[in-house]
Amino acid sequence: MTLNVGQRVRLAADLRLAGSVTPAGEPPEETGAFAASLALAAGIEGTVEHVEEHHRQQSHEVREYLRLKSLLDDFGHQMPSASRKQLEEQVAALEEQWAAYQRRMLRVTVRVRLDNGFVLDDAPEEAFTSA
Repeated sequence: MTLNVGQRVRLAADLRLAGSVTPAGEPPEETGAFAASLALAAGIEGTVEHVEEHHRQQSHEVREYLRLKSLLDDFGHQMPSASRKQLEEQVAALEEQWAAYQRRMLRVTVRVRLDNGFVLDDAPEEAFTSA
């Protein structure tokens, strides 16, 4: 599911946020003075304020797959059969790296302002469903 700015969403699972808390007005160096925990129940609704797409970098093998596949698709029908067969074998040898890249190609994070006033920032898009 792709989320958009302004879309109403619902938290898909219970969350527990834990860490140290610094009292207001204290210098940041004084962290760890207090411990805190906050639980957010699944079903809390909010509005998407920001969507960030994080593209993964392509490896040499992925770039080579794209180059060879494009060559095969565009000119394969014009190539001599031996050359086309060799190119098909090269593309097939790189398909595993291409498939792995596609599985992790895009990571989407969002900032959602929940109706209770809390803001979840840099949260994975999978943590939410449409409301």
